[in-house]
Amino acid sequence: MTKIIFITGATAGFGKAIARKFAAGGHNLIITGRRKVLLDELAKELIIAYNIEVLPLCFDVRKLKEVEEAVTALPDKWKLIDVLVNNAGLAVGLNPIHEGLVDDWERMIDTNVKGLLYMTRFVSPLMVTRKQGHIINIGSIAGREVYPMGNVYCGSKFAVDAISKGTRIDLVSHNIKVTQIAPGAAETEFSLVRFKGDKDRADNVYRGFQPLKAEDVADAVFYVTTLPAHVNINDMVLMPVAQASAVTIFKG
Repeated sequence: MTKIIFITGATAGFGKAIARKFAAGGHNLIITGRRKVLLDELAKELIIAYNIEVLPLCFDVRKLKEVEEAVTALPDKWKLIDVLVNNAGLAVGLNPIHEGLVDDWERMIDTNVKGLLYMTRFVSPLMVTRKQGHIINIGSIAGREVYPMGNVYCGSKFAVDAISKGTRIDLVSHNIKVTQIAPGAAETEFSLVRFKGDKDRADNVYRGFQPLKAEDVADAVFYVTTLPAHVNINDMVLMPVAQASAVTIFKG
């Protein structure tokens, strides 16, 4: 059955891989991001490659008004959203708390926490009306254990963990599935953003071991949507074989 999949942060990393995975499965997509050129390029690629329908929406999940306008303005046929993937997120900076930059903190909290909340607030009522749907939140192992200088990023991902559990409780009577996917070390734009464009420093994070690929996370996201209607995976943690905890990585 063809579904409508709504994916935030689709212009790179996990979001882009998730979009490609669902497109390959023949599903129609609503993809969002702040970089319009990249968004339109991805939409064109997927339409040509998989003969599906794609609706690109350029807006910032951190802006409540933009989220509300984008979702409420959806044409009726696009409001029949089967899966919402709250993927948009980032880490910025790696400073001890007493040297932290407030702008970095606000970017992380606004994107990782408030953006996820805004999207859920306006998409979930559409699912409640239909008594069906699946919300997938991309968390992190940083939401399970705190590591040095991860303070606010870890806090934001701990929030995703709590919000996911709370959402599951609130929506269980409406027959809506809620899943959190929490990846470990994965080679995407993540470290490049964290280190504010310092490519050498970002690349060094992944040297000496095989990290997860964006496609690995996309496979996990896709998998949880393929289970029977009575089965829900509440929580999934995945890490590279070389990683045993947030700070324990074997580099051979």
